This record gives sequence, structure tokens and C-alpha cells, in this order.
Amino acid sequence: MVSLDVETTLWDAGARVVIGVDEVGRGALAGPVSVGVAAVSRCDAWPEGLADSKRLSAAVRERLIPAIRSFTLAHAVGHASPQEIDELGIVAALRLAGVRALGAVGRTGVVADAVLLDGSHDWLSAPAPDLFSADADETVAVPPVTMVVKGDDTCVSIAAASVLAKVERDALMRAAHDDHPAYGWAANKGYGAHGHLAALRELGPSPLHRVSWRLPAVAV
Repeated sequence: MVSLDVETTLWDAGARVVIGVDEVGRGALAGPVSVGVAAVSRCDAWPEGLADSKRLSAAVRERLIPAIRSFTLAHAVGHASPQEIDELGIVAALRLAGVRALGAVGRTGVVADAVLLDGSHDWLSAPAPDLFSADADETVAVPPVTMVVKGDDTCVSIAAASVLAKVERDALMRAAHDDHPAYGWAANKGYGAHGHLAALRELGPSPLHRVSWRLPAVAV
């Protein structure tokens, strides 16, 4: 169950604004990797029903979005394209999407003092030296990062980021389905479901596939 325990520890230590960060799409075969960020200041309540996005139905996630947007000081979702994943690798692409999202929050005027990042590996800090060449929002400084294992299941800010990222990326994949219906992205969102793998063996990859990954070969 989510709580504000970790956020409160940071607020008590002097942080005024804490940003929760979570990613979706890391293990997909197609589509972007997406990173949600949710900035919160000291509070003692959060949207009713908020939880890790994986624990919620699509309908519940959609219903939570207005409440999450009202609850946060600022929020954003950043994306890295399949081509950027192929060029940079998944970890650098995650970082790229993350700093894009942080840059969007920064442009609202919200200044974060700390970041809570889901998981045990800090892919957001210490960017590669050549990663800052694409555009200005990728040069934002990343506040100190605290890792939280299963943070999307325990921290309000990370759970909010998780829902934001999941809803936005799912919408992108449903839209992409209309151009590439054979892969079934409306249902599988680019992950390796049976029908998706079968279509790859029959048709090969689309422009939205991560071609540097081990995709099924076309059957001959």
C-alpha cells in the first residue's frame, strides 16, 4: 500500500519539493520508453485509490489522472523513441526520457530538492558525456536521487508517476496500432505477446520496433 513515509523523511530533512519517478515500456519490443515524474510538497493525503499502475485496471488509471494532476505541484512524462533506444541503449534512453520529463517540470517553475526513483539501479543520475546534445531540456541538473525498491507500490509520488507514464504511453501505443494493426499494440502495448511475436515472424519489424533487440526473425 502506498504512503507518504519516504517523502516525509525527505521533507523532514529539509526538502521542500520531492519528485517521484517511474518508467514504463522498458521491456517492450516496440514503442518508446516513457518516464513519469510527479512533484509533491508536504501533505498528508493523496488521491483515493492511488497504487502502482500495474495493480490498477486501465479504466481506474484513466479515472485517476485528473486527481493526480490536481494533487501534484507539477507533472510530466518524457519519452525516448525506438530509434534513440537503438542508438543509445536502453539505460541511456531511460535517462534521456527522464531528464526530458524533469526539464518539463522545471519549465513550470517548480524546483525539486530530491528525487525518489523506483528500483535498485539509478539510471537517472550521472548521464553520459555526449547525451546532452539534442536539445536544451536534456541539460537539466538531476536532484539527489534516493532509490526505493518497489517504490511504485509504497511511495505516493512514485505511484503517481507510474500511473501518469502508463496512461500516456498506452495512449501512444493505441494510436500507433491504427497504422500497424497486425502487431496488436492496442492490446499488448508493444510487449512480446504471442500475437505480436507471430506478426514479427510474418512481417518483420515496423519503424516503431527496437531493431537492436533480439526480435523474432522473419519465417522463410
